Amino acid sequence: MRFRSPTNIQLRRAQLVLILAAVVPTILMTATGIILLVVGQGSIAIVAGILVLAFCTSSLTGYLLGSIFVSRGASLARVQNDFLSSVSHEFRTPITSIRMFIETLRDGRVTDPAEQQRCLRIVGQEMERLDGLVTKLLDLSRIEAGKQPFERVPVPVADLVKDAITALDAVRMGDELKLEVEVHPDLEVMGDRLALGQVFVNLLVNAWKYTPKENKCITFRVYPHKKYVVFDVEDNGDGVPPGERKYIFETFERGSGAINAGTTGSGLGLPIVRAITKAHGGDVHLMGGTAGACFRVRLPRRTS
Repeated sequence: MRFRSPTNIQLRRAQLVLILAAVVPTILMTATGIILLVVGQGSIAIVAGILVLAFCTSSLTGYLLGSIFVSRGASLARVQNDFLSSVSHEFRTPITSIRMFIETLRDGRVTDPAEQQRCLRIVGQEMERLDGLVTKLLDLSRIEAGKQPFERVPVPVADLVKDAITALDAVRMGDELKLEVEVHPDLEVMGDRLALGQVFVNLLVNAWKYTPKENKCITFRVYPHKKYVVFDVEDNGDGVPPGERKYIFETFERGSGAINAGTTGSGLGLPIVRAITKAHGGDVHLMGGTAGACFRVRLPRRTS
């Protein structure tokens, strides 16, 4: 059951007040205006009926506008509530782990030096995880607010592909993987090489993490299409269930397959991909009809 915040409750009450204060009287006055027009005699009754109906129309318009603003406020409050709940959940896990190991060491329950070092190593890993979450959140916030400065220079697509593959090789550390790369020559985009590189690193790492341990296969295709350069990152995993597709780019959202498999992740990779791509005038979509998952990024093509 989803918790309803006090702000949401107040907005719902405001909607009820609008209905009682505007809609009900408007309906009664509309009936009065119609009666005056139908059965009234003389010009005064007709004019009065017209004025009443005009007033009712204005009241109804005001109600509709007010209802729209209240609904938008309720939606914003709901998004904020969901975001805070997600942030709290993501931060609570490493904080709980850090507190538990610190209390264990403080109380002297671990006396073996090797075990003490293991506890300290886990605390360090959890602190790095917290730092990574904070960094990603700040980056995402700055990008979405348009406050993250990006270079606007010509970037060869071949360099982006090379950077992403190099980063993937460092992450997978020799893990067996069949990587098929198809890159159309002489393509360039305008943008920030480091930021755009992060887009494709995130997509390739996701494809590597969410495919089976055996017979991993990732296809990285890059080709021109009209005024865009299209990047397809496709894997041979289980894909994303249809019911989860529309949420996959939301902050802290993770697929049920990743959660059930215990795959590590923060749910910030794809939102950052979308934010960087949008900031560069492009878009990203999860394509349907594929055996695994296929993410398609489109960036404006640089033409001489």
